[in-house]
Amino acid sequence: MTIAVIIPVLNEQESLPRLLPKVLSMDFHEIVVVDGGSQDRTVETIQPFLAPTSPGGVGLISSARGRAVQMNAGASNTHADILVFLHADTDLPKTAVQSICQAMADVSCVGGRFDVRFPVDKGWAWIISRMMNLRSRWSGICTGDQTIFVRRSIFQRLGGFADMPLMEDIEFTGRLKQTGRVVALRETVTTSFRRWERGGPLRTILRMWTLRLLYWMGWHPKTLRQFYDETR
Repeated sequence: MTIAVIIPVLNEQESLPRLLPKVLSMDFHEIVVVDGGSQDRTVETIQPFLAPTSPGGVGLISSARGRAVQMNAGASNTHADILVFLHADTDLPKTAVQSICQAMADVSCVGGRFDVRFPVDKGWAWIISRMMNLRSRWSGICTGDQTIFVRRSIFQRLGGFADMPLMEDIEFTGRLKQTGRVVALRETVTTSFRRWERGGPLRTILRMWTLRLLYWMGWHPKTLRQFYDETR
């Protein structure tokens, strides 16, 4: 079973020097970074890690801006059995490869995600991460912060992520869970708390809940985008 990691990036020059060595130390068959037109030194930062012809090396491609578009582009430039979609500000657990392989050894499992936590696991950060994990287990819906993984065959059958400016993770996993079992791994990925710090924890919770409610009520993601804080 081979695994490809796809990392969509936009202006992530600070995150990548920390992230890429960690991902390279794991036994992934393919690692692809998809740049959506960064204005900082993201592309230059990736250059020392490039080894596109070597199994486990980092490949770099460019695409139009937009996480869904970038992730679809990354998927189409890989060949592995399992696709893992990793945010640039998120660290995988050391057991990620083994955990994914173990979960996907069950043929009824079409995909999954990890539990999430923040670097400082207390206070609002503790509450928010536990709420995210509980909500995901209850609903079967996964968010990109939790690092979604999926069988390539299923991803292709579903047509990948819908071309949406946001909510692409919710929309995709809503369709994914209709095709088979989506596993919620107990191992945790650690993701940045910067969005919550910037907007304030309570205010950000209320904004995200409101956006998701409006989305489920039928508001178009392009309309909702104007209220979304893209800071990560």
